[in-house]
Amino acid sequence: MKSQKFSWPWFALALIIVSCGTTVKVTSDYDHAASFTGYKTFSIYDVKSHEGQVSPINADRITNSIRSELTKKGFTEAASGADLLINPVTIMKDKTTVTANSNYYGYGGMYRPYGYWGGGMGSGTTTYNTYDYKDGSLVIDIVDSKTQKLVWQGTGNAEIDKQPKNPDEFIANAVKKILSGFPPGSKK
Repeated sequence: MKSQKFSWPWFALALIIVSCGTTVKVTSDYDHAASFTGYKTFSIYDVKSHEGQVSPINADRITNSIRSELTKKGFTEAASGADLLINPVTIMKDKTTVTANSNYYGYGGMYRPYGYWGGGMGSGTTTYNTYDYKDGSLVIDIVDSKTQKLVWQGTGNAEIDKQPKNPDEFIANAVKKILSGFPPGSKK
């Protein structure tokens, strides 16, 4: 089996630095041909932390939250030979939103059956506003260890503006929400 590592972007974990009021939007997809009932054990790839990437504290928070959620769902962590390999990945992008608001003041012309009336006196202004933010995602890939094929993927995405008051709770809730659809068809 190949040695695989987390793919952590240049900044601290994107999903962690989200304000408490921010909603994590979740999507998931899976291989419809995979038989999820045969999976009983999992292993999480080693988390490596390098300068400019996720902090060891946040990497541990993610790993512990994934471990906790999968254990609650009846899976057992295995040191080797696990049925499933779990690979969390963070992605962060700088984004800008631009909005334009137009206001028209004054008296404009009107159309009458006998012609156009009025001169269109007054002025209009358009104001442009920009908002810079970080767009952060936590992707949890779940791979069948025998086939090395991706069988399930969940993504949590949020707009980042400030660190939450309780990062442990925020990460745990985000991971729980992402893994809520795993395994497919479960209600755990």
